[in-house]
Amino acid sequence: MQTIAMCLTVSRRVLQWTCTTLNQCMINPLYQTSTMINRHLLCAISLIVIGWGIHAGPAISQTSNRPNFVFVLTDDQSYGMMGCDGNEITQTPNIDQLAKDGIYFDRAYVTSAICTPSRISILLSQFERKHGVNFNSGTSVAPEAWKKSYPVVMRSNGYYTGYVGKNHAPIGDGGYTSGLMDKSFDYFYAGHGHIKFYPKDHHDIFMSAKDDTQIEIVGESATDFLSNEHRLEGAIRFLNSRPTDKPFCLSICLNLPHDAGTSTMQMRNSDDEIYKTLYRDISIPLPKNYVAKKDITTPKLPADVLKTEERQTGYNWVDEPKDLTERMTRQMQALTGIDRMIGDIRSKLAAEGIDKNTIIIFSSDHGQFQGQQGLGGKALCYEQTTHVPMIIFNPAAAETAQGHRRSQLVQSIDIAPTMLDYAGIKTPDEFQGKSLRSLIDGNGDAVHQYIFTENLWSTHFGNPRIEAVQDKRWKYIRYYKNQNFPASVKVRTAKELNIPVNAMLYAVHDDGIAVYRHYAESSLAGEAAVYEELYDIENDPAELNNLIDRDHHTDVLQRLKKAWNQKLIEARGKGVPKVLRYTADNGAKPG
Repeated sequence: MQTIAMCLTVSRRVLQWTCTTLNQCMINPLYQTSTMINRHLLCAISLIVIGWGIHAGPAISQTSNRPNFVFVLTDDQSYGMMGCDGNEITQTPNIDQLAKDGIYFDRAYVTSAICTPSRISILLSQFERKHGVNFNSGTSVAPEAWKKSYPVVMRSNGYYTGYVGKNHAPIGDGGYTSGLMDKSFDYFYAGHGHIKFYPKDHHDIFMSAKDDTQIEIVGESATDFLSNEHRLEGAIRFLNSRPTDKPFCLSICLNLPHDAGTSTMQMRNSDDEIYKTLYRDISIPLPKNYVAKKDITTPKLPADVLKTEERQTGYNWVDEPKDLTERMTRQMQALTGIDRMIGDIRSKLAAEGIDKNTIIIFSSDHGQFQGQQGLGGKALCYEQTTHVPMIIFNPAAAETAQGHRRSQLVQSIDIAPTMLDYAGIKTPDEFQGKSLRSLIDGNGDAVHQYIFTENLWSTHFGNPRIEAVQDKRWKYIRYYKNQNFPASVKVRTAKELNIPVNAMLYAVHDDGIAVYRHYAESSLAGEAAVYEELYDIENDPAELNNLIDRDHHTDVLQRLKKAWNQKLIEARGKGVPKVLRYTADNGAKPG
């Protein structure tokens, strides 16, 4: 389809040039003399391109009826942080309205609760165990695999594509510096890695934006993409305006309410009032089941399974109530800013007359602990980290199919096949997710009986390898031996020898590829779990009571173990992951 669209574009331009040239020949004798010998050639070209148009016409008329997509992905947003999912303090009226207009999936889960693997899983509709890329994998997504990502597939099938905000997926030879990600879209306005709260401080691409704060910069680029005249300088674009005869897909990827954003908020004079005063005149309650560090008597997990003393210092804000309250205030401010951006985008869609044919998707790449049960950070398989908001609004759905909440299990890898289903594009065989269209446009049957989540980010920061399977009521979690060298020793050694600490902590070398591959394959090869958990999440959604040793749950446990084994095999898929070497030894820089 992209080839046809390109042919039509070329056809129109050549026809315009041909007509102009012939007109000049008729009115300008000098021009006529110099081009006389080319007249027959011009006529031949005209016939050829007209032929292209005739053959391509039906396909283009079909694409014009396909829906547009706006996909908004937040960062580190657990289920329960907005009004529509139960938060009674945070002001999110526009997102709440989106949930009322569309479908809110109450049981949506990610595949891996950490940024890079989760975002690649969404792009490729694959579990991490299949795509093989994480912070500790020493790899980037190979071009062969990237060709089957939803944005590339949609672009090659006639969609005009855009990507704005944060890219945390290393793509191609050289990862973030390869340029492959940037050139894969018709419109690209994003920073690689964290873009923080003030993106201009870190990424030159954003320098021409009107505002200084992340949400406002991303919002400006989103509305610029949606306009018919692109005016935002710095954006990488292949056309100077959004073509009105093609459907579009815009991916909006934020770096908030992630710590990399909220920790860098400074309440500058140029900041909107939202980020300076909102929520600072009220009392913010601590999360249910919060335990300050000094009050932890029995750790949630055994000390040799989750080595909390090695946790990244960036999560220490969960340890003290005062620090936690400040961070929660900033997260709430960020969500209200994002909510305003959603309202602006919907207004822009209406102003452009494209709101009735644009599907809007809202979700998050994973959640995060805020001191519940004394835990901080992510990269675990608990509800707090894997359970995320998901809203999908199809304005073309029947009125009776709008404004519902769905309790069926769904997963982040289902987003890509859902968009392709609506777009009328064949789903690549490599996709592992399933279309949710029947659940959006009607009350279809469940698409998943079980959900599988995993954590392969097992490093010197203390997190173990984890696998989990759950149905609508029960969750079974497996942990594997955690023998990683401690981060604290690396930090101490780096300081003693005046070695940059971040280089010591975040650089992945070639041998790390082998370690990661072992992590991904070992449970498939029969490695035994060292610790297990069983939760009745219907009656214990906070996962406070591990029922693994209760005899009267034996049948449930055996059923889930069988499901775990089946889902593990499915998640791994077949063949070697399509990745490239991306380590410090060949010039990779941490994202």
